[in-house]
Amino acid sequence: MPQTSGATRQRQQIDTPKRYHVYLHNDDFTTMDMVVKILVEVFFKSDEEAVKLMLQVHHSGKAIAGTYAYDIAASKIHKAIGMARAEGYPLQLTMEPE
Repeated sequence: MPQTSGATRQRQQIDTPKRYHVYLHNDDFTTMDMVVKILVEVFFKSDEEAVKLMLQVHHSGKAIAGTYAYDIAASKIHKAIGMARAEGYPLQLTMEPE
């Protein structure tokens, strides 16, 4: 009788997790400085890149702050909105699948 182990090796196909774009939306109240601060502190953008993205939000209505796995995107949105609300700003961020 041949010996077999209880564990058999199976190949599993692991899908890469979906990624989500995090969008910053323009409003008439959140200051440009606050948007830059959030981009630097939450999304780890350089000062130059943060200013460029802030201007894109200002002129186009929205811009992608970054693309992340779902949990990270949700966490960054939560942190950014919390920072904005703590300063009295109504900044809105959303995420959409890549």
